[in-house]
Amino acid sequence: MLAGDEIRRMHVVASPGADQVQPNGIDLSIDAIWRFVDEGVLGASSADRRLPGREELVFDAHGWLWLAPGTYGIRYAEWVEMPPYCGGLCFPRSTLLRMGLHVPTAVWDAGYAGRGEGLLLVTSPHGVRLQHGARIVQLVLFRLSEAPGSGYASRYQHENRR
Repeated sequence: MLAGDEIRRMHVVASPGADQVQPNGIDLSIDAIWRFVDEGVLGASSADRRLPGREELVFDAHGWLWLAPGTYGIRYAEWVEMPPYCGGLCFPRSTLLRMGLHVPTAVWDAGYAGRGEGLLLVTSPHGVRLQHGARIVQLVLFRLSEAPGSGYASRYQHENRR
């Protein structure tokens, strides 16, 4: 696992906020939240893959959004560039777990560049209020035993560029 200072020197996130770099990773914040409006499709080949439709939710004038218990999609605000010799995992910040929220992890492949997306599960029966820009997950990087022959090169590469 890479230390936060090493991640900062590698410029995985171009200009992290002063409080985003942690001893064991870098915090990513909320940019967008949506609800799913229809089914997704996942077949054996990439041609048989379709993401579900989604409806972006609107933060109020002060940047807040209330979410009822349920399942939501999220996009992180930070543009991430994974080095070709590192992989990553995203974990929820412990505050989320204490509030009854979950962000399941996923692998961030070597060479991926983009604004990642994830899944937010609100399991608290009381829901939650979230503010745009709140730090929600920590991206943890680890050095691979050797660099892969080629890095990430799928349909989501460079997606969500501002």
